[in-house]
Amino acid sequence: MAEKIALDEDVEFFSAERRDEIIILRLKQNLLLRATDLRVRDKVLDYLDRVSKTDAIKVVVIISSPETKGSEEYFDFYHRVLTSKIDDKDVHRLHNVFSQIILRIVELNKIVVHASSGRVISLFLNVSLACDYRIVAEDTVFQNPYFKLGLVPIGGGAYFLSRRLGRSKALEILLAETDITPHEAKELGFVDKVVAPENLEKTALDVARGFAQKPSPSLAGLKKLINYSLLDLKDYLALEYQELIKALGDRLY
Repeated sequence: MAEKIALDEDVEFFSAERRDEIIILRLKQNLLLRATDLRVRDKVLDYLDRVSKTDAIKVVVIISSPETKGSEEYFDFYHRVLTSKIDDKDVHRLHNVFSQIILRIVELNKIVVHASSGRVISLFLNVSLACDYRIVAEDTVFQNPYFKLGLVPIGGGAYFLSRRLGRSKALEILLAETDITPHEAKELGFVDKVVAPENLEKTALDVARGFAQKPSPSLAGLKKLINYSLLDLKDYLALEYQELIKALGDRLY
């Protein structure tokens, strides 16, 4: 008899619970501040590995904690890095953590639904873009803080948006100096559904249940076929890191 894999979990970075064929994974607050801790990566990757080995699970719903600081948290992170004048280890760890999580979401043999609200910086948007279906609350705004620091976007934003929307529209979004509203995001095509904040989790679960009605082999196979065009994502993320370090230049030392 196969050993039953435990899937309910509550750790420092996230909590997770199983509801029949669906996993609900809730990210906790201040994830960006924790992201240089490689335990974040290891805990999330280990958990997703366990989910991937559980045939009865068909859909994962990731619910991001409502972001309250938005761009301010991003600026705080890089201010600490740039004023430390030590080395680039924190930048490397930040990029490594998000890159590995994003790659695992894309490769996961389950459909992944993402739900978010509040002020969402481009880095967290990119986690959403790695998922298969995106739902946002009406109080969501998308912010691009990186260019105000003279940096480049990390987490695959240029990669995902150019494939989804085309090069010109991706450039327009990535250089936007004003917040993008959820309805603008839906019209542009990088959000699938906009709902009232109080309905966010319910809607995400309803969407997940709709996916879960389909056979597991069909879901896993279709996701693999659709994501075939993303086979070079790992190479892109490596190039992205090189460009980030170039943009930071001698400010790190």
